[in-house]
Amino acid sequence: MESGIAGFRKTIVAGGLGLLALLALSLPAGAGVKPGDFITPENASQVKDLVSPGVFYKVQRGMTMKIVPTSRIDWPPPYKDATEKYSSQVQLSKDHRSVIGYVAGQPFPLIDANDPYVASKVVWNALWRPISTDDYDLRYFDCETVYTGYKKPYFPVEYLQEGHYAGYDLVGRTEVEPIPVDPDFKVTNRLWLFLLGPELAPQAERGSSLLRYRYGNPTHGDDTWSWEPGTRRLRRLNEAMNSTATGAQSFDPDRYSGFNPKTEEYDYKFIGEKEMLATVDAEHSPEIRCATDGGGSACPERWQMRHMYIVTAEPRRGVNNSEALDSKTVIYMDSEMWFEPYIDTYDRRGALFRNNIFWLAYRDRPVPDAKVAIYPFKREFVVGSCSSDVQSGQATMCYLPGIETPERECWYINMGAVDRAFFSTEAMVKMSETGHM
Repeated sequence: MESGIAGFRKTIVAGGLGLLALLALSLPAGAGVKPGDFITPENASQVKDLVSPGVFYKVQRGMTMKIVPTSRIDWPPPYKDATEKYSSQVQLSKDHRSVIGYVAGQPFPLIDANDPYVASKVVWNALWRPISTDDYDLRYFDCETVYTGYKKPYFPVEYLQEGHYAGYDLVGRTEVEPIPVDPDFKVTNRLWLFLLGPELAPQAERGSSLLRYRYGNPTHGDDTWSWEPGTRRLRRLNEAMNSTATGAQSFDPDRYSGFNPKTEEYDYKFIGEKEMLATVDAEHSPEIRCATDGGGSACPERWQMRHMYIVTAEPRRGVNNSEALDSKTVIYMDSEMWFEPYIDTYDRRGALFRNNIFWLAYRDRPVPDAKVAIYPFKREFVVGSCSSDVQSGQATMCYLPGIETPERECWYINMGAVDRAFFSTEAMVKMSETGHM
């Protein structure tokens, strides 16, 4: 009789080969596109059924696509090893909202579309994704807010530059000590820590920062603080504000990196599986400003057919997110890299509200000329992200690394670049006031 780990390995290998065979068969036969095609607004109908409604909106408004062959995306070896070691002990709680027994790696590596709780498992897999497991520090990136339109001249409404987009995971650690769980988790019950800031531009907002803690307790909402240099005031934010766009940006904190609100505060429904287009091996880093939609996206970029799980998330009324502006979010989850290439959000009337697209690169360094951020294996890097309000035409496009920033390497993932002490209100205020990075 096979051991659990051996059986797990065989299942993963067989599943991966089966998926590649499915992609190889489906792309030429009925995908509507083939490698070498170039998609513009004039032939956008070719991809209408291969992307989300929000992405199709972007193509209609001028975002172009270069269709390339499908490639395989492998997990970082430490994450794969942790999945084999710990996944067999993970299960959903009795109410199917929380996870029990999780240590590290992917909690639910075997996804069965017939499982009544498959939607929840897909979302929990996204929480503990392989892209980063220990810590990350995105240094110096910039974003531009524009009003998009086909062949509309580039005209920014707002430009901003941030010093850090950083996070620290206390659970699920695979590459940097302490592994696999930071002892602080048993004391504070914090799952992860996040900091955005200080804002470096525009000058009027210089020093603004956001700090956020996520907890393991399913009934403990996120703790979030902002520092506002104008008032020199540390402000505690209502959790519902994490689901709301802020300022001139279209982004909200719950969608900075895919779908990221507190998992237990939503109800999930599995819509199905589908071959769809996404960017998982981007050609450019830094990304390039799209010249054909007014700077509202990254284009032209490489898009390939991917196997996606589609899940809807609806806010549970009466909990901490009851003031959320959206009625539901449709999550499109890549089944290999376990990151959302795009998500669509609908308002309370059920109309398409916002679209978020993430362009990812698969390589052993974030930029070709990196000298420090170099890894012994390939991993995914988000090199561009865009949030578009489809009702107003406003879009915020972020470049990671930035187009006009002093830091070239930008992404430091699982390198110990930040530690727990970096994510305190005191450290945030000090960094915001002094401007020291």
